[in-house]
Amino acid sequence: MNRLKLHIGIMTLAFIFVCHISYSQINIEINKKEFKTESKDGYKEATLYIASGDEYFASKSTGGYLQALPEYLEANKYNSNFAALNYKIGVCYLFSTEKKKAITFLEKAYGLDPTVSVDIKYVLGRAYQVNYQFKEAIKHYNDFKKIDLEAQAKKANINIADFNADARIKECENGIKFSEAVDRVFIDNLGANINSKYGDYVPVISTDESMMIFTSRREGSTGNMFDEERNEYFEDLYISYSEGKNRWSPAMNMKKFNTTEHDASAGLSPDGSVLYTFKNGDLYESTLKGEDWSKPKALNKNINTKNNETSISISSDGKQLYFVSDRPKDEYGTPTKGGRDIFVSERNEKGEWGPAQNIGAPINTEFDEEGVFIHPDNRTMYFSSKREGTIGGYDIFYSEKDDDGNWGEPVNVGMPINTPEDDVFFIVAGNGIYAYMSSAREGGFGMQDIWRITFLGPEQPLIAGTEDNLIASSTASIKTEVKQETVEVKKVRLTIMKGTITDAETDQPLESSIEIVDLEKDEVYATLSSNASTGKYLISLPSGKNYGITARTEGYLFHSENVNVPATSSYQEIIKDIKLKAINVGATIILSNIFFDYNKATLRDISKAELDNLVRLLTVDYPKMVIEIGGHTDNKGSLEYNTKLSSNRAKSVVDYLIAHGVAKERLSYKGYAYQNPIDTNDTEEGRQNNRRVEFKVISVK
Repeated sequence: MNRLKLHIGIMTLAFIFVCHISYSQINIEINKKEFKTESKDGYKEATLYIASGDEYFASKSTGGYLQALPEYLEANKYNSNFAALNYKIGVCYLFSTEKKKAITFLEKAYGLDPTVSVDIKYVLGRAYQVNYQFKEAIKHYNDFKKIDLEAQAKKANINIADFNADARIKECENGIKFSEAVDRVFIDNLGANINSKYGDYVPVISTDESMMIFTSRREGSTGNMFDEERNEYFEDLYISYSEGKNRWSPAMNMKKFNTTEHDASAGLSPDGSVLYTFKNGDLYESTLKGEDWSKPKALNKNINTKNNETSISISSDGKQLYFVSDRPKDEYGTPTKGGRDIFVSERNEKGEWGPAQNIGAPINTEFDEEGVFIHPDNRTMYFSSKREGTIGGYDIFYSEKDDDGNWGEPVNVGMPINTPEDDVFFIVAGNGIYAYMSSAREGGFGMQDIWRITFLGPEQPLIAGTEDNLIASSTASIKTEVKQETVEVKKVRLTIMKGTITDAETDQPLESSIEIVDLEKDEVYATLSSNASTGKYLISLPSGKNYGITARTEGYLFHSENVNVPATSSYQEIIKDIKLKAINVGATIILSNIFFDYNKATLRDISKAELDNLVRLLTVDYPKMVIEIGGHTDNKGSLEYNTKLSSNRAKSVVDYLIAHGVAKERLSYKGYAYQNPIDTNDTEEGRQNNRRVEFKVISVK
């Protein structure tokens, strides 16, 4: 690893992850000779506190400022009317969760000595800005602009480039605009089980919010390593599990991932089975197998370069990898628009990540982009940017992809989610109602906490009635339990299907490969596996497709489900436990993805994927198996009619199998009409379930 990249990689993320003032803070000297106290002993004590505070303050890091603060406050007890000390206390409060106090101390410093520091007006502007007093902030920034900064630069040893009052004024003007239409949201701290008095940030979650992994600088890091430069412990990964109602289990150190270096979270696959981590400027991948994570492996050279790659997000179909890099150009020669851009890589036929492509405008700009997150609906991207239109530093934006695959103009998510400081690493749950982010806002436990946002949507007018329905219900295409939320900020076109896969006889969990097919296109949409230890699986299904889902485990008959999700469907959660049957004589399964023309025995084209599953079973997996195909109907119509229809449909399946290489002597068929129902015939849903094709194992040679 290039030593320069090692240094830049760690420090760059540290810069992003922890809130900052966006310029190099001036470290003015506290003249101890002018510092008066009532006694010599008091003077001695006070100057010791000042010296200790100065040592921390000089690091110019969040950890340093927060450690300097109590030292300065102790010194302030001996003389609260010393301008330089009040200035430094005010600066330290800007990095805390008590930012309102910064105004008091900075105003007092200015009142005692308007020349206390060349940047006092700039810092006052910043203090008012981060406290949402934008008009007052603009006044101070305009006062700062009157200073002949060039003349002061050499004298005060400052870098003029660190001060951009015009940009801050624009941010304040944007803040005033956003203040006029603040979104209706709840922002709740996740509590002491997740957050500590240290920095906790970059949460990543599974789509159903059952698991969270995040980065922490808390005491007790692996090797108890301490970052002297930042006055904080090294970064470690922690994991927690949902206990319902915004309650989380106590965070546990993910010891397998954590080393004596910085180890940070970077992304998580929607089903929670693939974790992406950041270390030394590179991105790593680890897969959950049963209860164990594989050893983190660096992503290939198309993703990791000699430059820095930071945040990452994988599409729910597992085919696209979005990530942030500061490389000068992509593999196709397209130059990076700003210092950091968002790139995308496609998974090739070998399962490897191909050349990265800059996703271009309107997402990337001449400014930095960071913290990319692709929602499991595969059409909504959240990211942070310093582009024009922010209210301070990085703001969170979202963009939606149209049906032609083009990204729309990014939209600022507004206040109160965005603040006048850096807002980075924002992720949204599958339902679109809840989101998670790290922030140093008031009410936190430490330097940076993890919070949950609940979107309430636009305020509803008062109407007559007993119930305010904010989300349209949606009908599942299979008989199962459907859980739907009652609040929605915007329509989320996504269905989550989850459950466990077990042995039908023993109920023991099974690791199964799960293939999801777009039946209309006869294309594999995605493949994944259930967990070997628990049998749990989670599938994200964007709206607008008719999905065939097949679970396979060696020694068992495959199991299929059909989930037809119209383009207009809102978010829904389908809980479906799957029981696989061992391959034994007499075992039967339903072929859920075989479809016929209405009242006919003509196979529809969307049946091909399911029929080919059966061909594979009989020609590759069990080339001597003998089966019977059974046709079944509902009770509409006469027994004679339904017997003929069900028999003809079963024969159509047999004919397809024979045409695709299965010996006809291994096949038989029978029409059962409505004599073997598996559901009621009193409802349309029940009748639909009764209209089916099954196959039964006659012998396994």
